[in-house]
Amino acid sequence: MKKSFGLLVGAALIAISGQVAANEAEEIGAKIYERAFGRGCGACHDIASNPQLSALISAGKLPKDQFAKVLKEGKNGMPKAVAAIMEVGPVKKAGYTEDQAIDAVYEYLKK
Repeated sequence: MKKSFGLLVGAALIAISGQVAANEAEEIGAKIYERAFGRGCGACHDIASNPQLSALISAGKLPKDQFAKVLKEGKNGMPKAVAAIMEVGPVKKAGYTEDQAIDAVYEYLKK
C-alpha cells in the first residue's frame, strides 16, 4: 500500500512539474514575441503584408525546423533573430539555450 501511494505521489509530482515547465516555456515564448528586437515580432508579423506566424504554425504550414532555420539564418526581409531572442530578459533569466528559446516561441505561436 505504501509503495503504491509513493508511486502515485511521484507520478503526480512529475506531471505537475511538467505542466509548470510547459507554462514557463509558453510565458517565455510570449515574452520573446512581445520583446525581441525591442519592439516585438508582432511589429512585422501581425500586419497583413507579412507572414502571420501563428496562423501558419497552427495550420501546419510552418514546421518547427523551418521556423528555427529562418530565425537562425534569416530569409528575404527577415533578419537573423537568434541574438535578439537571446537578449530577452526572461530567456536569460531562465538560462535557455537557443533551441529552447526557439521551441518556446514556436509553442507560444501554436496556441
